[in-house]
Amino acid sequence: MKTDREDVVYMTQSGYAEFKSSVPLHSFTGESNNLTGMIDFHENVIDFYLDLNTLRTGIDRRDRDMFRTLDVDEHPFAEYTGELTSSFDHDSDEKQRVTAVGEFTMHGITRDLEVSGYLQKQGDQITLEAEWILNIKDYELEPPSILFVEVDEEMEIRIETELEPRSRDETLGGN
Repeated sequence: MKTDREDVVYMTQSGYAEFKSSVPLHSFTGESNNLTGMIDFHENVIDFYLDLNTLRTGIDRRDRDMFRTLDVDEHPFAEYTGELTSSFDHDSDEKQRVTAVGEFTMHGITRDLEVSGYLQKQGDQITLEAEWILNIKDYELEPPSILFVEVDEEMEIRIETELEPRSRDETLGGN
C-alpha cells in the first residue's frame, strides 16, 4: 500500500500490553493482546487504549482481585493520548528511538506522562515498542495485599504492536 503519509494513519487492534508487579520474593505479570490504537504522523497524534477486562495473570483469583483493585466495572479502560516530540524517519528501516508526551488515564484519573520507545518501519507496517514505570497510587488505586504483604505500588508497563496503514478517510471520516 504505497500512499502519501498525509492520506494514512497507522492502526492496531491486537497489540500486546503487559504489566509486571511484585511483592517481596514474588513477581507476576498481567498480559493482554487487545491493545487498540493509532499513530497519525500527519497530525502528530498518538492514541492507545486497553480494555482492562482483557488483562490476564494466569490465576483466576488474582485476576478477580486485580479487576476489583482497578475497579474495571466503573473504569474499564486505560488510555494514553499524546504526540511525538521526536522525529521519525519514514525512509529508514532502522529501529528509531522516539519520545511522546501526553496524558495517561486510568481509574478516571488523568496524569501527564512522557514515554520513550522505539518505532521501526517494516514494509508498509510500523512496529512500536515502549515501556515505562507507573505508580498506581498516582491513579488513586490502593495496592492489594497478599498475606499481609502489600503489592509494590510501582508497576512496569510494556507495549508492543504492529501498526498497519489505513486510509484516513475510512478511519477518521476524512478529518
